[in-house]
Amino acid sequence: MAASPFRDPAGAMIFLGTGTSVGVPMVGCACPVCTSDDPRDRRMRTSVLLGLPGGTLLIDTTPDLRSQLLRERIGRVDAVLYTHEHVDHLYGLDDVRPLCFASGGPIPVYCEALVEERIRRAFDYAFLPMPLPGGGVPKLVFQRITTEPFDLLGARVVPLRLRHGVFDVLGFRFGNVAYCTDTNGVPEETYERLEGLDVLVLDCLRQSRHSTHFSLEESLEVARRVGAKRTLLIHFSHDISHRAVSAQLPPGVELAYDGLAVPLTGL
Repeated sequence: MAASPFRDPAGAMIFLGTGTSVGVPMVGCACPVCTSDDPRDRRMRTSVLLGLPGGTLLIDTTPDLRSQLLRERIGRVDAVLYTHEHVDHLYGLDDVRPLCFASGGPIPVYCEALVEERIRRAFDYAFLPMPLPGGGVPKLVFQRITTEPFDLLGARVVPLRLRHGVFDVLGFRFGNVAYCTDTNGVPEETYERLEGLDVLVLDCLRQSRHSTHFSLEESLEVARRVGAKRTLLIHFSHDISHRAVSAQLPPGVELAYDGLAVPLTGL
């Protein structure tokens, strides 16, 4: 029997992308990072895939989704979970159409009300009473979430309220792994939900301060306070050279990169 061409992500978190909204290299830029020959400096838009006990979970659908899934040889997604409604985390949603073909039915989409509203506006063709002939549409069924924990694909999901400039967004905890992208503010009640982590995945846009993302210094301060055994930084701009910045980091803190896989623990 021939081996499957698809990857089994069971028990792992796979980084599909670790870049900011414009990706790295950035169009029209010839800076040292955008022209770097280090593959870790080539970053698609930020997203992760989790192999949970009951199936495969995708967090966010970036504009790079098709390329990300092909690169990682992912042939099935059982549910999609959204952190927020911004374009770089949402506008690859149409690329789940082949996944709907493979599953034979709609894909559950877990999100807050504002995300559902944006999806229904941006992808209105997917929700017409009588779909127009001549093209497939993503088949979706919405599952509304709040900050209350819920069960999904055999795992307990703990939503983590975060601030992203003036926006409220979500991070998520799965067992002893937490995923916190697109943030520059962690409320006190969320710090309580981040205790006892093996892995913290945390936003880190650039070295200088920004109005909606953590800087490197701010990310390191959050990492110190949370005290996870391992902190992985994500959502980098071209201000972050993987090789140069990695050399400056304290023990227990690393820069993630596209394609990195880490174990899911404590599920």
